[in-house]
Amino acid sequence: MSQIVLQSNEHVGSYYAATANDTTVRPQLDGTVEADVCIVGAGFTGLSSALHLAEKGYKVAVLEGSRIGWGASGRNGGQIVNGYSRDMEVIEKRYGREAAVALGDMSLEGGNIIRERIEKYNIECDYKPNNVFAAFTSKQMRELEDLKRNWATHGHDGLELLDRSQLDEHVTSQAYIGGMIDKKGGHIHPLNLCLGQARAIESLGGRVFEMSRVEKIRKELPKPEVETAKGKVIAKYVIVCGNAYMGKSIPELYDKTMPVSTQVICTEPLGEEKCRELLPSDTCVEDCNYMLDYFRCTADNRLIYGGGTSYGGQDPANVPAVVLPHLLKTFPQLKGVKVDYAWSGNFALTYTRIPHFGRMNDRVYYAHGYSGHGVTCSHLAGRLVAEALDGDAKRFDHFAKLPFYPLPGGQLFRVPYNVIGSWWYQMRDKLGI
Repeated sequence: MSQIVLQSNEHVGSYYAATANDTTVRPQLDGTVEADVCIVGAGFTGLSSALHLAEKGYKVAVLEGSRIGWGASGRNGGQIVNGYSRDMEVIEKRYGREAAVALGDMSLEGGNIIRERIEKYNIECDYKPNNVFAAFTSKQMRELEDLKRNWATHGHDGLELLDRSQLDEHVTSQAYIGGMIDKKGGHIHPLNLCLGQARAIESLGGRVFEMSRVEKIRKELPKPEVETAKGKVIAKYVIVCGNAYMGKSIPELYDKTMPVSTQVICTEPLGEEKCRELLPSDTCVEDCNYMLDYFRCTADNRLIYGGGTSYGGQDPANVPAVVLPHLLKTFPQLKGVKVDYAWSGNFALTYTRIPHFGRMNDRVYYAHGYSGHGVTCSHLAGRLVAEALDGDAKRFDHFAKLPFYPLPGGQLFRVPYNVIGSWWYQMRDKLGI
């Protein structure tokens, strides 16, 4: 069984790392490089930003402290889930109709960008369409009905409610009473999607440097300088895309997000017949609990199953011990299944659960804090920041002008504060209220 070693700059021992289709090692930054734009971080946000800019003719340099897709972008559940971590109805109540319309108009764009990239650059990342939301209770079914109704006002016509028998066409677990399918969702091999976009950037003249952790950004200069241990990039613009692994490298942003760990396991090969027995339509699934589980089958017919969270980004000592009981509650027929891979990874949580886009000055931009919805929203972020640097910041500023706050409790108490809140919502899920 593969286990993670977070201290390492190499990829964790995940199924994705074991099946990566590009093992090219990019060079470490050594010396001085000049670029139009320096992008910090080679995850989905950084790669999306760099590729959009390279397509517009900008000279880009991407700095990655470890390997391409080393963080959440190369470790996640691989599910293309549309929207944000807060429903459009919540966004409208909190920020007003104008903001809701603007964010709603962009809410499907991230998934579309992924599909466009796969087709345009022939990226082999095991793309499959559709995703399903599975409900345990009648309350959750009512919430899905409300969600479908609200999404329709923002032009999403790909949702279909499923009763118990209809859900069986997609997932055969007896744990659920119904659900909803999103025909504009899907699932992918996330690390191979990262690697494919990196190759696309390089094909357009962009440069990607690995093992090049940023130590300082001299953002006060007319042309900001981004310094690493062995070199620096001098650029007209800088985009900071470190997300949950940014740490204290950018002090101004440090207290605005909190790393949250989620755990994933991948079984031994089950065979196509068993996988179609579990997931007849080969869709991906996430349940409707506050602390949700998510699962799907891989291209080589294994089951990837994830769930659980650890506020503050601390990883459990034994990932299978945390996740396997959830898998067996969903699919008791898999009792005795062997786990071949187990890993963990962090996503960045914001207080509002809405991503933070903004500027540290007119030359240094940032985008992060997707709060569990990063696969799609990070790709949208890359397009929006590229538009802003290219002279049209209207769409970027719909996000940038939203208020955001430090997580309450400060560095000492923010973890227990969020743990207490999560207990409350888990209790509500169990009681069906």
